[in-house]
Amino acid sequence: MIERLKQIVGAVPRPKLTLPETAKRLRSAIEPHVRELRQKIDPAWASASAWYEKREPREKVLLQVLGVIVVLLLGYNLIYSPAVSLRADLADRVVARRQDLIAVRRMMRTYDRLQAGLAQSEKRTVPGKNFSLFSALEQALTNSAGRDKIGAISPADHSVPGGFIQYTADVKLNAISLSQIVDTLYAVQSLAVPVTVSNLQIHEHAQDSHSYDVDMSCIALGRNG
Repeated sequence: MIERLKQIVGAVPRPKLTLPETAKRLRSAIEPHVRELRQKIDPAWASASAWYEKREPREKVLLQVLGVIVVLLLGYNLIYSPAVSLRADLADRVVARRQDLIAVRRMMRTYDRLQAGLAQSEKRTVPGKNFSLFSALEQALTNSAGRDKIGAISPADHSVPGGFIQYTADVKLNAISLSQIVDTLYAVQSLAVPVTVSNLQIHEHAQDSHSYDVDMSCIALGRNG
């Protein structure tokens, strides 16, 4: 049914109007309104013209100057002032957009820096979900200082933002020499997995001034899940 109506409408010839005919119709449409407006204005204009012609030459000059001033004021308020305001508004918008662009570029640089930091952190994560920092440290400390020097290894794991898990362990070593301290730090840093010593405290051993007690904290980062 709809297609049939389209065919019928399409088959009806549409009149083509030329430009002169369009102008003629438009003039015919607005001419009554123009005539009505002139009928209202003409008496006032005639009265004003008659009043103006009765003025002295000096008064006419003053009226002309007043007319110029009024025209200038109207031009200032209706044309110049809006144009200046529009220009100032456009300038403010340009400045605002420029500041927004600078802020976006700053956020992009921050994002790129965080992405690079995240990628670097992922490279320094321990592999697998069954990693044991306790076992890794116990083996390294046994080889460097000796099992009898290990006072305690206290592991603790907790999740951190970004989908990571932080493995921590507080280590106490008793009565070890300076060379054993160096060997211990080297052994921890040389582990096959990335382990960092975050805190190190060395105290002179109470019973031997040539030996030392060591408290240190070790950290490793892994993927959570």
